[in-house]
Amino acid sequence: MTFTPEVPPAAPDSHPGVAGTTTAFTVNGTPRSVAADTRVTLLDALRDLLALTGTKKGCDQGACGACTVHVDGRRVLACLTLLAQCEGREVTTIEGLSRDGRPHPMQEAFVRHDGFQCGYCTPGQIMSAVALLREDRARTDKDIREFMSGNLCRCAAYPNIVAAIRDVAQRGGVDADL
Repeated sequence: MTFTPEVPPAAPDSHPGVAGTTTAFTVNGTPRSVAADTRVTLLDALRDLLALTGTKKGCDQGACGACTVHVDGRRVLACLTLLAQCEGREVTTIEGLSRDGRPHPMQEAFVRHDGFQCGYCTPGQIMSAVALLREDRARTDKDIREFMSGNLCRCAAYPNIVAAIRDVAQRGGVDADL
């Protein structure tokens, strides 16, 4: 006779011995509070818990830049940032860049210069480009390429991406009314 103990099934997304936490933060200007496992990344929280799917999951290892968002105005890789690290912070995603229903100047420049092909990397590219200009690092095309090097484009639209960033920089930057 074999004895098999009865073990209740674990709840979905539940792991024995792993604590959950509630993180209060602001996303695209809206205060949010999210209860999640302490191991949940900002990327997974944005996409799966808040339904903000503009931020893309590329490599899930911090190598491609597709998941780039801003935390307190600085670009971060959401796949390498734990949700719990965002307690009390301001997170901006691609969905939060528009102004009064109008696309952000960088979004308009990417369209104008065909800075995308398949479009998968575009949200991360745009978020990095906005941060690059706010950091005042887009003095030359070489600078733009260097500071955008963490964002990969599998379609190789790099010349058009550089042209879009240069265009916005020459028009007064990301905070100018273009």
